Amino acid sequence: MCMAPSTPHLIHCYMARSASDAVPLQRSQSLPHSATVALGGVPEPSTLSSSALSEREASRLDKFKQLLAGPNTDLEELRKLSWSGIPKPVRAITWKLLSGYLPANVDRRPATLQRKQKEYFAFIDHYYDSRTDEVHQDTYRQIHIDIPRMSPEALILQPKVTEIFERILFIWAIRHPASGYVQGINDLVTPFFVVFICEYIDEEDVDTADVSCVPADALRNVEADTYWCMSRLLDGIQDNYTFAQPGIQMKVKILEELVSRIDGQVHRHLDQHEVRYLQFAFRWMNNLLMREVPLRCTIRLWDTYQSEPEGFAHFHLYVCAAFLVRWRKEILEERDFQDLSTLPTRDGQRGISLALAVSKTAFNSQRAFSLKLHGCHSRVQRPRTSAHVPDVSLCKDTTTTALWSTDPRGLLGARARGDPRGSTAGTFRDR
Repeated sequence: MCMAPSTPHLIHCYMARSASDAVPLQRSQSLPHSATVALGGVPEPSTLSSSALSEREASRLDKFKQLLAGPNTDLEELRKLSWSGIPKPVRAITWKLLSGYLPANVDRRPATLQRKQKEYFAFIDHYYDSRTDEVHQDTYRQIHIDIPRMSPEALILQPKVTEIFERILFIWAIRHPASGYVQGINDLVTPFFVVFICEYIDEEDVDTADVSCVPADALRNVEADTYWCMSRLLDGIQDNYTFAQPGIQMKVKILEELVSRIDGQVHRHLDQHEVRYLQFAFRWMNNLLMREVPLRCTIRLWDTYQSEPEGFAHFHLYVCAAFLVRWRKEILEERDFQDLSTLPTRDGQRGISLALAVSKTAFNSQRAFSLKLHGCHSRVQRPRTSAHVPDVSLCKDTTTTALWSTDPRGLLGARARGDPRGSTAGTFRDR
């Protein structure tokens, strides 16, 4: 059992546990088969009997269905329940609610969907023919080049899917001239599209799904819903993609400072071998780890990101730091960092859950400490999911102390919002 004597000891305790839990996993861009990985945030089959696992999955799904069945969905409860993963049958509707695309009131949803879908296709009618105009042709050409490089190839290279992605990205770029289209945005379409298309596809492996069999009306719905949910995500991180991408530059710097406090040995090792955080972490911020972990794990991460306030903008940094801490042994043994894509972040579902648990505890502890320190309880809303304990078997003391102690005064949150003093002033916006 892990105790809590000191931060270095806690980190060592956590890393020993992580090493024992680590399972090598090759990159796969398909959704998991139910027999191998559960997307609902439950332990791996090796930890429970199949019957117990099935009962647990059924129980979680029932909780979601009960919560979603009411006339007004309690979004606070939905966020808490979703943090540990969302069952596949209710993932699409849950993502639409958590992103703010659909209203909590059940009666208003059909009209909202109809209005937003009509609005999106009005954009198509108005803008899409301009893709060959001189002013827009470079944007469209770059989108056309980038899409075939995306994964899963077997899905995205289907003509209908390629056309959908081209329309979504081009319309978003035209309607957001401050950034326009930037490489990396294209990857953010995929999780939404896959989650929403799975409502109409029976195949467990989306790579083998034939989208041409999906009715045209359903494809139109998926396209519009994907566009609006992706837009909601990008609204919170658009400075990642404006000129010179200042949001990413800032986030990489924050990550570097965070890792230097979490694990100075890893930080010094990277520095001694002249590995700059910008060289590998730029892509982590630009693609939100889409190129580092399998698609099924990205979807699991996004369950949690959408459950968190500022999940994609701020909580993501703690996840990136947790990856480096989890893989410290491999990083410290590495001497040749010529190929930075080999940094060992391609972990399995269990590793994702461990990283989320570490990130969550540190993130909430840092928030709570900052609020207590400055007496801000009356001015700042309590974190929406702070009372929720991640449904992952971990040493609680380890995860609490090892990362929380790295940022006890909210310095990172302050700097993320442009406070040069690094104080806690303005660390958390009133929501």
